[in-house]
Amino acid sequence: MTDRLVDLHMHTTVSDGTDSPEQILEKVRELGLYAFSVSDHDAVKAANVIRPLLRDGDPLFVPGVEFSCRDEEGKYHILGYGFDPDGAEINKVVDLGHSLRMKKVRRRLELIESEFGFTFPPEEIEKLLALDNPGKPHIGLLMVKYGYAESKEQAISEYLNKVRVKSGYVRPEEAISGILGSGGVPVLAHPFYGSGDEIIIGPDMERRIQKLTGFGLRGIEAFYSGFTEKFRNAALDIADRYDLLVTAGSDYHGKNKLVRLGDTGLDAVPEYPERLRRFIGLFAK
Repeated sequence: MTDRLVDLHMHTTVSDGTDSPEQILEKVRELGLYAFSVSDHDAVKAANVIRPLLRDGDPLFVPGVEFSCRDEEGKYHILGYGFDPDGAEINKVVDLGHSLRMKKVRRRLELIESEFGFTFPPEEIEKLLALDNPGKPHIGLLMVKYGYAESKEQAISEYLNKVRVKSGYVRPEEAISGILGSGGVPVLAHPFYGSGDEIIIGPDMERRIQKLTGFGLRGIEAFYSGFTEKFRNAALDIADRYDLLVTAGSDYHGKNKLVRLGDTGLDAVPEYPERLRRFIGLFAK
């Protein structure tokens, strides 16, 4: 086990991953990670599942969450780390994110029925809505089951992405405030990626970083499975200029994404980033 092997961004069945929290714990043990975090969308449940299962010699576990946010600038994903999973402030944001997500799921079901004629038995809808945080992947799998699409990917690209769902979003300042209020560290996830294929760079990125640091942002995800060397270096430069901590994450979703657990890009740099070491040091025993 080496402190270079960290993965602070992964998802379980609590949101849109295919591994349960228990399975994730077994996989990080097998991989020999030094530190890991489960950052499910709008949910902190995995932290309370994993923590009682930890034993001596296990990788360092950092409670995590990922909030989907939007404001006048566009879309952001805000990660939170090291908070109290039972904290009132963060759970207020979790409840808000979950309620908005459920409204979006119900609206998507209405739209694919009205626009494409796709319907499902009531018991299937009930099971879908009983999930912790259902989303497009779950609806896509249901479409495959009932013959409306050949694959989950086709269901999402050819149908679900073509129905425009208007809904509310958690604002980034709400997410950051909730994370800080429960003792956590707010971090901007995969900072250059916006909505769809949107890439955020230059003055647009500077404006976002200035706004978010004003709200209390403390870190940036500089090492990410989808980043080129150019993006990674740009994120490290932002961290230096704004005195931000650095994190590393794969965005592993199990079978729902072609991303390997532990694939963060850290192995591409010869020297371990001091700002990442400082981040890990906040939680190391």
